[in-house]
Amino acid sequence: MPVIQSVDRALRILDLFDEHTAELKITDISNQLGLHKSTVHSLLKTLLIHGYISQNPENGKYGLGMKLFERGNYVIQSLDVRELSKKFLMDLSVKTGQTAHLVILDGKEGVYIDKVEGPMAVILYSKIGKRIPLHCSAVGKALIAFKDQEEIKKILNGYVYFKQTESTISGESEFLRELQQVQSQGYAVDNQENEPGVRCIAAPIRNHENKVVAAISLSTLIARIDEAQLDIFIEQLKQAAFQLSEQMGNGIPIS
Repeated sequence: MPVIQSVDRALRILDLFDEHTAELKITDISNQLGLHKSTVHSLLKTLLIHGYISQNPENGKYGLGMKLFERGNYVIQSLDVRELSKKFLMDLSVKTGQTAHLVILDGKEGVYIDKVEGPMAVILYSKIGKRIPLHCSAVGKALIAFKDQEEIKKILNGYVYFKQTESTISGESEFLRELQQVQSQGYAVDNQENEPGVRCIAAPIRNHENKVVAAISLSTLIARIDEAQLDIFIEQLKQAAFQLSEQMGNGIPIS
């Protein structure tokens, strides 16, 4: 089907904004997209009318509008797994003192849809709505390891294994071996692959069809959590994932 150019351009404007870029001038948007200022102005005016873009009256710069927050909340509220998981995230956070996350798969990335900060948490890189790579995150591995080979092949087609740290998996063959390990043990580990000094563990959440629909994780600092303590956390995480899967209608053990 043909791509509607004006819609494509409007969405590209929205994609320019992220946690590092809250506001942009019209000239910045024009230059980044390679579009004439008059075209950008018309697109911004339409997005403004519908609330998807806002304009700062003090400096004239543009930013994301509240309509996106509103629509995003509708999406999140429709995810039953998020509502059901809240208790388990809170329990894990209290028991371990660490930050617990809930992540879903979207295309070739994971997306944080919920988190609970633990009293010992000092890891701040995760935010609800933020995306995370599959190959260098425990949640990413847990989200795709239990899919069939055709699904995995489709997801990894054209996947880029960029290096986050010295420990990051660098290619498909290595990643496939890692996924086999995840399948075997029932949980995934990110050992300083996404962030130096940070080790994360994750377990899959299954629905009534035994399909993995999300993953829950704990993020820890290697300097604070030794191997023995990590093993305890792994068992607590797997138990929480199993119980949450049961509430999602799944009766098959995770490991």
